[in-house]
Amino acid sequence: MDTPLTLHVDGRAHALTVDTRTTLLDALRDRLGVTAPKKGCDHGQCGACTVLCDGRRILTCLPLAVAHDGARITTAAGLAADGELHPMQQAFLDHDGFQCGFCTPGQICSAIGMIEEFKAGDPSSVTPGLRAPAELTDAEISERMSGNLCRCGAYQNIRAAVKQVTAQ
Repeated sequence: MDTPLTLHVDGRAHALTVDTRTTLLDALRDRLGVTAPKKGCDHGQCGACTVLCDGRRILTCLPLAVAHDGARITTAAGLAADGELHPMQQAFLDHDGFQCGFCTPGQICSAIGMIEEFKAGDPSSVTPGLRAPAELTDAEISERMSGNLCRCGAYQNIRAAVKQVTAQ
């Protein structure tokens, strides 16, 4: 059964009709041609498909597109403004936070979302107590980014990029 919906992707509204079984990732990539979120594992385990949805990081390979009708989705490709890279994109360049680059769009979106979660006081499993610590330590960053895998192993550089942005 096909259902009409609207997705606001990287600042542009897109009206489309999708089969109700279409994942958000497939709607973005196959129907809209938005290739920043990658299809990695297609099982919600690698994080390559991470985007910001209404300001929160989400995986796109699991949820259905119809569940996000009207949502405002920002991909790594939509982060730059007025010809200037987003601070996280620049930090990834500054710290060589990528090697092959396949996971990079998901890593960048996840890092931005993770910082916002941290600022909101959300604890992680390595946080002592129920309140987020005053700073993002290596252990906090690693735990909070653990849903995003990098096959090349650039984790040290990714943590450095996150620290650069949080220090600003």
